[in-house]
Amino acid sequence: MADITMERTTPTKAITMIIDCHGHYTTAPTPLREFRARQIAAHEAGGAFDASLTISDDDIRTSLEKSQLKMQRERGADLTIFSPIAGQMAHHTGNEAVSLRWTAVCNDLVYRVCNLYPENFVGVCQLPQSPGVPPANSIPELERCVRELGFVGCNLNPDPAGGYWTDPPLTDRWWYPLYEKMVELDVPAMVHVSSSCNPNFHGTGAHYINGDTTAFMQFLTSDLFRDFPTLRFIIPHGGGAAPYHWGRYRGLAQDLKRPPLTELLLKNVFFDTCVYHHAGVELLTKVIPVENILFGSEMVGAVRGIDPETGFYFDDTKRYVDAVSYLTDMDKKKIYEDNTRRVFPRLDARLSKSGK
Repeated sequence: MADITMERTTPTKAITMIIDCHGHYTTAPTPLREFRARQIAAHEAGGAFDASLTISDDDIRTSLEKSQLKMQRERGADLTIFSPIAGQMAHHTGNEAVSLRWTAVCNDLVYRVCNLYPENFVGVCQLPQSPGVPPANSIPELERCVRELGFVGCNLNPDPAGGYWTDPPLTDRWWYPLYEKMVELDVPAMVHVSSSCNPNFHGTGAHYINGDTTAFMQFLTSDLFRDFPTLRFIIPHGGGAAPYHWGRYRGLAQDLKRPPLTELLLKNVFFDTCVYHHAGVELLTKVIPVENILFGSEMVGAVRGIDPETGFYFDDTKRYVDAVSYLTDMDKKKIYEDNTRRVFPRLDARLSKSGK
């Protein structure tokens, strides 16, 4: 029952920054959701939708100061890699044009957040995916966000169909043009599904974890990283089932005559700490090499309440990492800062330029 007796610990002096690699603008002002509802209604009615989104800077500040920023400061994080609301990407809704418009609106809003709070947030973009539409069609928005808006990565949905998995696996050549652009831009992707429209799969409780685990197994059975040796993916939510079943995956790789996982995947695949209890983070850090773990919380996200066993928020993941007694100061520095800067080189360049 380590969670019950655990106390918050003081971060090691070796850490210069604590970077949260996994944040979404889940507290975005209400007009964003209203815009989306009008857009969908217009599409379903067969009409055009030409309205613009009106949100003031003060609206943005209000949406963050009492939630995301407040928690960031209270929990001791310095910088959050920030992206649009994952569950509302909803690539299965509408068509390619609807998705493109919605994606641009969401990315532009995150850009405004990052401009208002450049010390606290850096952008990662949503992609305008749509079921059956080639991933290559997402390249212009990725380029816009990286080259014009200064974003440092993207979120990649392996299942734009929202729980029905109608597109090819992530390792299929269907995805290769997008990967080529990611390599050219030197940006990673977080593998992140969106909402589920399949009633068999609860969104955050099943579909998210299914997506993480499915992506990992797709990578295991492919030669993707032979074709793209510098391509980088973050599998969120602690890697889905992968760390818990690491022996199974090592065994499957062996049975399939694949190289060992450390050689096959761990130069290209990384895991975050969005695991909402101490025992889970301990397992993650025992199984996965420290060099492959990035600190992440996904606050304010899938689980928003306080754990009655600890008195702390479930998504206050920093305190779980702080309390792992066998991690050295340098281990924690890698998890909190160094690994993220290595996986996101555009972020590292920006921080280095500012003297951090």
